[in-house]
Amino acid sequence: MLKVTKAVFPVAGLGTRFLPATKASPKEMLPIVDKPLIQYAVEEAIAAGITEMIFVTGRSKRAIEDHFDKSYEIEAELEARNKQKLLDLVRSIKPSNVDCFYVRQAEALGLGHAVLCAEKLVGGSPFAVILADDLLYSPTPVMKQLVNTFNHYHSSVVGVEAIPREHTAQYGVVDGREWEEDVFKLSGIVEKPAPEVAPSNLGVVGRYVLMPTIFDHLRALKPGAGGELQLTDGLQSLLTEEQVLAYRYMGTRFDCGSKLGYLKATVEFALRHPEVKDEFEAYLQNHLPQALAAAA
Repeated sequence: MLKVTKAVFPVAGLGTRFLPATKASPKEMLPIVDKPLIQYAVEEAIAAGITEMIFVTGRSKRAIEDHFDKSYEIEAELEARNKQKLLDLVRSIKPSNVDCFYVRQAEALGLGHAVLCAEKLVGGSPFAVILADDLLYSPTPVMKQLVNTFNHYHSSVVGVEAIPREHTAQYGVVDGREWEEDVFKLSGIVEKPAPEVAPSNLGVVGRYVLMPTIFDHLRALKPGAGGELQLTDGLQSLLTEEQVLAYRYMGTRFDCGSKLGYLKATVEFALRHPEVKDEFEAYLQNHLPQALAAAA
């Protein structure tokens, strides 16, 4: 039985929309309350039974490696001060059964190219792709939902959500027919179509479970604008030869690649955080009306 044990995290992007904060720090290390975006993504993968994390990095991304590495100095200091709770928290960032691997994407040549950079580490296994910019909240982690769908159908699975028709030009949009509730057999996938020609209102989000045959199709692509290889084009090629499914996940997505999405995520996750939720909710109730009035 094919089992998904590997996840690829394309983290080589420059994060220009968050400059100057991302000038010297990766955008994936931006915190939502007290955890960086990349840690939420890795925890989602772990919850899906994935134990091998493959990070496709670029220049100035060393902080991601350091985050998942052992920190002898911090651990020794916390142990000396008998701060066991914080020590356990630091050690839980990367559980002992999880391995992290890193490969460089020398040039930012598209998401398809980033995935292709991980081919030697993935090998012939099915694998997940997780974009940390898309922070997803669900009682059942979204990657676990996709892995469950993959385990049932043994086909590549693309995560999708219903989007406003007027926003289709911001997404890859899928075409196909519904097989079961929330599961669609794809006949096509179009990158950023205009609303009037979009084949559906189902937009692709940053979650995939892919068969390793995707690598053959990515290698065969001709570079598009800017010399980039797009994962969407590779999937379009793949589905001409084998079944590819779309799964409409259950959950809420925060686009943390945008400032607005990042701010929304910060508020939502703060309101769920056991340490601060009560005081933060009280703060919002007391101060938000005045703040909105002052901004008006």
